[in-house]
Amino acid sequence: MRSSAARGARPLARKTGGRKREEHREAQVKAEDVVPRGTCTSMCPISETRQREAQNRLHRFEMLAGTERERLPRADTTRVVKEYSRPAAGKDATRASDLRPPDVLLKTVYYLVDEIAACPTLKPWTEVYSFVFDRLRSVRQDMVIQRISGPECVSVLERTVRFLLYGSYRLCGQPLRLYDPHINNTHLQECISWLLECYSKGQHKHQNEFQALNLLYNLGSPHAIQHTLELPHGVQHSAPVQLALAVSSAYMERNPVRLLRLAQRLDFLQACALHRHLHSCRKDLLLLYSHGHSSRNCRFPIQKLADLLTLECSVAAQLCQTHGIQLNGDYVVFCKSSFSENPSKQLECAVMHKLENDKQEDFSIGNIIHGIA
Repeated sequence: MRSSAARGARPLARKTGGRKREEHREAQVKAEDVVPRGTCTSMCPISETRQREAQNRLHRFEMLAGTERERLPRADTTRVVKEYSRPAAGKDATRASDLRPPDVLLKTVYYLVDEIAACPTLKPWTEVYSFVFDRLRSVRQDMVIQRISGPECVSVLERTVRFLLYGSYRLCGQPLRLYDPHINNTHLQECISWLLECYSKGQHKHQNEFQALNLLYNLGSPHAIQHTLELPHGVQHSAPVQLALAVSSAYMERNPVRLLRLAQRLDFLQACALHRHLHSCRKDLLLLYSHGHSSRNCRFPIQKLADLLTLECSVAAQLCQTHGIQLNGDYVVFCKSSFSENPSKQLECAVMHKLENDKQEDFSIGNIIHGIA
C-alpha cells in the first residue's frame, strides 16, 4: 500500500513540470521581443562583399576600377551595397554584423540617389533603375528586421517613393524584361502605405506632399479618397492636398477637360503620380468630343484640341487617327460612329510626355528624389 508521501509526489511533479513549460514559453516570448540592432558601419557587410567577390556576383557599379576585365573582379568597398536577399530556411537574418543601423541605411540611400540614380555617365537608365531598386529593397528589409521607425525611416521611405514614381514615368513603355510596371506598382503601394502609417504617428515636414501624391497616384480609389478626407484639418486644407482633391473630383465626375486643365498646375512629381491615368483621361476627352461635336459641318482646330490634351500638335493628330477620328488639314472632324474606343494599335506612352517633360525643366534627378525640385 502506497504512503501518503508517495501519493502526493505525482501532483507536485505535475506542478513543477507545468511551471517549467510556462517559464520556457515566457523565455521564448522574451526572445522574440528582443529586436536586433545592426552594427555594420558600411553599406555592405564584409562577409557579403567577400562572398559575392568570390562568386563573381558583383554588379559593374560595384567593381574596383581597372579590375572589371579580370576573371574575378575585385570589389570597391566604397561602392558595394548590400543586395536584397530572400528569407531562406536556416539563414539567420538577424545577425547584428549583417544589419546596418539607421544612420548607415540613410547614408546608403543618399549614395544610391546621388552617385547612382543621378549620375549622368551611368547608362542605360534601365540598369541604373534595376540596381537602385534592388538596393533600396535591401534597405527596407534591414529596417523591417530592426523595426526601425521615426525620422530616419520616413526619410528613407520618402526618397524611395519619389524614386519609384520617377521610374514609373521615365521607364513606361520599356520592354518587360527591362522594367515591370506591375512590380514597381506593388513596391510603390507598399512604401506609400508604410509612409502614411508613419505620418499617422506624428507630424512630418513633407506630409502634405505625400498625402497629395497618394491621392493622385491612386486616382479613383475610394480608400484613398476616404483616407484624405479623414486627414487633420491643416493637412487636408494644404495647397497640394486641395489640388489633388480637385483632380480627384474631376476624375470621379468623368470631366477630362477640367482634369487636364488642373493637371497643368501640378508640379513635376505630382504629374508623374498622375501619369498612369492620363491615357484613359485623354481617351475619355476624345470620346466626349466625338459625341458632342459629331457633325459633318463641324471643324475643330487641331491646335486647340492639342492644348486641351496637353500634347504636341503632331502627337494629338496621331492619337486622333489611332481612335478613328478623321483629320482635314488643320482641323479635326469628329464622328461618334467612327470612334474606336479600343484600337488594335496603341500610341506609345513615351511620345505623350509633354505635360511631364515641360514640368521637369532643368531639375536634376537627385533634386527630384531628394524633394528639392
